[in-house]
Amino acid sequence: QLQASGGGLVQAGGSLRVSCTASGRTLSGYHMGWFRQTPGKAREFVAAITWSGGNTLYADSVKGRFIISRDNAKNTVYLQMNSLKPEDTAVYYCAADREFYKLFGVSRSSNPNDHDYWGQGTLVTVSS
Repeated sequence: QLQASGGGLVQAGGSLRVSCTASGRTLSGYHMGWFRQTPGKAREFVAAITWSGGNTLYADSVKGRFIISRDNAKNTVYLQMNSLKPEDTAVYYCAADREFYKLFGVSRSSNPNDHDYWGQGTLVTVSS
């Protein structure tokens, strides 16, 4: 029901924007988040945005480089990734939750089963 897209191959220092859309469901009222996973590493939180777009949260590793935004009229959430580094290489997943704490709380989980909706990922590869 959630589909991430826009991944691809980019050189270090470049930019890429990935998107997350919902089919058959509105994202209005849902807080949205991005997670990523590299083979052999644990899935990690990247960014989150409240349903209104008024509040955002970023992992320290991407703060100042990535921007999360949303267009509720288009039922889409975006992750603009700038100044990309090889260590940003991962499959990026989007998640949707009604409850604020699931994406913004200190007990935030990276387990897809702990979120209301979890999308198929999109691969981002950053070459050095």
